[in-house]
Amino acid sequence: MPLAMHGVVVRKNGDVVRVEVGEKSGDPVLTVTDLLPHLAYKEIEKKLADAFDAEKLNVVLGSIPMLEGDNEKGVRVKRGVLTLLNEWYGIDEADLISAELQIVPAGPARYVGLDRSMIGGYGQDDRSSCFCALEALLAEPEPEYTQIVLLWDKEEIGSDGATGAKSLFFEYTLEDLVEAWEPDAKLSRVMMNGSALSADVAAAVDPDFKDVYEERNAAFIGYGPCFNKFTGHRGKVGANDAHPEFIGWLRSLFDEAGIPWQMAELGKVDAGGGGTVAKFLAIYGMDIIDVGMPVLSMHSPFELSSKADLYATTLAFREFLKS
Repeated sequence: MPLAMHGVVVRKNGDVVRVEVGEKSGDPVLTVTDLLPHLAYKEIEKKLADAFDAEKLNVVLGSIPMLEGDNEKGVRVKRGVLTLLNEWYGIDEADLISAELQIVPAGPARYVGLDRSMIGGYGQDDRSSCFCALEALLAEPEPEYTQIVLLWDKEEIGSDGATGAKSLFFEYTLEDLVEAWEPDAKLSRVMMNGSALSADVAAAVDPDFKDVYEERNAAFIGYGPCFNKFTGHRGKVGANDAHPEFIGWLRSLFDEAGIPWQMAELGKVDAGGGGTVAKFLAIYGMDIIDVGMPVLSMHSPFELSSKADLYATTLAFREFLKS
């Protein structure tokens, strides 16, 4: 499939160069090659977990060799690619050491279905939640209560690092705010009186894979944002478990505003599982629950969501922030 390259390159002098290749109509795209089925008899016998060797997911960057230079196999092609990057972005090979470049599916999101009722595109887990939250925040230019939309990185690999939910960035920020506005207030009191939504998508029931869902406790696309009282695996391992009083308040809030919502779990208890950032705020004693729109084909290169759910989730986040 066509792939695009996004990211940043930082030179030694500190200059940040933004890289984007493969998104404009005239751009070339990249790709990862696949083995032809005629020679894949051994491959098709592998288990799915063994079928994709990470070291073989090499991206095709070019094939034209430079006419001059080292004759070693592949080196001239490499020099040709580096020459192009230098012409386009003014970077050299050493600059790639201090770079963060991602290879992602190329092309825009698309309407899906003959009725255009759905949106298809990669990374809706969790860019869709970020979109809804930011739209809700910007809709209230002069809010009555303090509104915070906090976007964390690295959720899918454990929320570690300086930009993940395990970092103390949020705590440090609130310390500064408390010192500026209410110097005598305790940070712990502010945290414990806070309420939050962990805005993460939910797994929608897929008609082709009904066996991994408990349909009486599952989310469906088109029915609005989804509450997940708990996530985790093997039941509630590694999960936040929202207080019923908080859920009751949210039910009343959304019902009075006429916003559709649904309640769900992440599939059958023994079918797998997963976690979110909710537990990293729950440790402060604040009320928090996972709320997000359901999606199909989660983590695939082309995730599906409902336009109705996107709109309803934005309204839900707005109502929460206003309250």
